[in-house]
Amino acid sequence: MSRARELEERAALWVVRREEPEWSVEDDAALERWLQESDAHKAAFWRLEHGWRQADRIGALGGLAPPLRAVRPLRRWWMPVAAAACLALLFFGLAVQRVSSPPAIENIQMAKFETEIGGRKSINLPDGSRIELNTDSAIQAAVGTDGRHVVLDRGEAFFTVQRDPAREFTVQAGSRVVTVLGTRFSVRQSGADLIVKVLEGRVRIEDRSKAEASRSADLAAGDTALARADSLLVTSGTIGAVENQLAWRTGNLVFDGTTLEDAAAQFNRYNRKQLIIADPQAAATRIGGTFRTDNVEAFARLLSDAYGLQIKESSREIVVTG
Repeated sequence: MSRARELEERAALWVVRREEPEWSVEDDAALERWLQESDAHKAAFWRLEHGWRQADRIGALGGLAPPLRAVRPLRRWWMPVAAAACLALLFFGLAVQRVSSPPAIENIQMAKFETEIGGRKSINLPDGSRIELNTDSAIQAAVGTDGRHVVLDRGEAFFTVQRDPAREFTVQAGSRVVTVLGTRFSVRQSGADLIVKVLEGRVRIEDRSKAEASRSADLAAGDTALARADSLLVTSGTIGAVENQLAWRTGNLVFDGTTLEDAAAQFNRYNRKQLIIADPQAAATRIGGTFRTDNVEAFARLLSDAYGLQIKESSREIVVTG
C-alpha cells in the first residue's frame, strides 16, 4: 500500500469514528494530536470530511449509517470497511455534485506566517486575495487549482478575498470553517471562542465536527458571530461599528462607551507591558476615543489626567487604582 493511500485510509477512519455517539473528549484530543503531526494529515482529513458531509447531503450517507451502527459490537473489523466506504462516498458525492472541496494541498507546501505581540503583517496570496495579521497571530495558507485554504492557528486575521467562483476560499479555526467566494471579513480565536466579523459581502460559518444545521449560520455585512462550545450567536450591527472594531489594521483601537476593563483587555493583546485595572469602580468606567495600540503608557497618563485615577508603573505592568 502506498503512503498516500495509507494516509487516506487513516483519515477516513477518523472521519467515521467521529460520527459515533460514544466519541469522547479523549478521542477528540487524540484526533487533534494526529492532525498536528503534519500538514498532510490535516489536508487528507479535511478533504475526506468535506466529501463525507457532501455525500450526506445527497443521501448517500443515509444508506450507510444504519448498518454501521448496527454492527458496532464488531468494531474491530468494520472500521476498515467503513473507511473504504467513506472513500467511496467521497468520490461518488464529488462526482454527482461537482462540489468544491477544501484544496488538494497535500502536494502544495502550506506557507506559514506569524506575528509577535504588538506586530502586524500583510500577506498577498497568488490569487489576488490579501490577509492582514493582527497581534500575536499565526496562519498557514495554500492556494491550489481546486481551492484556497487558510488555517488560523491562533490570533486574528482580516481577509480581503478575490472573488473566484471556481475556487472556494475557506478559513479553518479548530473544527469550525468559514467559507466565502468574495468578501472582506475577520476571524479571531480568543481562547475557546471564535469571533467572525463581516465588513463586506457574505460568509458562512459552520462547525464540521457535527452535521446539525444549528451549528452553521450565514453572515452579511455588519454581522458578528460568536461561536463558543455548542453555541453560535449572530448579532447584526452597522458597518461603521465593525470598522471601528477592525481599527487595529491601522494600528488603532477605537472605544465607544467601552468599559475601562474591556479597554485594558484590548491594550493587553498588543503590549507586553500589561494594563491592570485593580479597582472595580474604575473598571466599570466607560470611555471613548481613538488610541494607538502600542502606546499604553500614554493611555494610562490620560486616565490619570482626565479621571484622576492613580497609576503605578513597573517594567512589566501598569496598575490603575481609584
